[in-house]
Amino acid sequence: MAKDTRLQKMLADCGVASRRKAEEMIQAGWVTVNGETAHIGDKVDPRRDRVAVKGRPVQARGKNVYIMLHKPRGYITTMSDEMGRRCVAELVKDIPERIYPVGRLDRESEGLLLMTNDGEFANKMVHPSMHVPKVYRVTIRPGITEDQLTQMSVGMEIDGEKTLPASVRVLEQQQGRVVLEIVLQQGRNRQIRKMCEQLGLEVARLKRIAMGPVKLGMLQPGQYRELTKEEIKGLLASARAHARRGAQLEPPPHGPRPSHRPGSSRRK
Repeated sequence: MAKDTRLQKMLADCGVASRRKAEEMIQAGWVTVNGETAHIGDKVDPRRDRVAVKGRPVQARGKNVYIMLHKPRGYITTMSDEMGRRCVAELVKDIPERIYPVGRLDRESEGLLLMTNDGEFANKMVHPSMHVPKVYRVTIRPGITEDQLTQMSVGMEIDGEKTLPASVRVLEQQQGRVVLEIVLQQGRNRQIRKMCEQLGLEVARLKRIAMGPVKLGMLQPGQYRELTKEEIKGLLASARAHARRGAQLEPPPHGPRPSHRPGSSRRK
């Protein structure tokens, strides 16, 4: 039988970890195939080869599980932590399948977090070419100017690379406090916090309230629920649609017209 399945894909399909995390496991020497230490680029026959992670055999996955969790503040987006910090695994202990987070929210952020044991689904949700839109409600201090709103909208230079255009609008404005809705088309690490830091703004609260067609709704912190078939299909359709538009999202040399029009979104 031909060995035509990449090892990291097989591990993801079996619900061990995302492809990226599986690659890290392989590089760390945790994975063996038929008793031999595996390497990046290895291919396997899932029906015949004996694959193990840290000596534990990898079992074929049962049913696919897709959930949305309301991640509370103070939890890290991982299934274990050597430093003993609280992680999202503690919130889904009653789920028998081995699921893992799709993407991440940093420790002090909260809101919608997808989790699954379907490696292909997870890869489509986080792949840079997919641009699944993510909606955040962000409370900042002390306030924000029209110029700062425009900079966030058209894209900013972060870690040597310009961000894609974002939709930014003011939801609430009080003395020393502004609530924004920010829609990102990409998933760069701590993007909103880095944008705000660069503009001299303090992020008091950051909450993801939607991803594609899936909305957090009334789900309370620490609670989770299974995604419906319609939501799963909607997420995949959103990924495909935004992948087709991906090239159009790349900012031109002088930047696109801002999605925020000064003065148009402020509430009186």
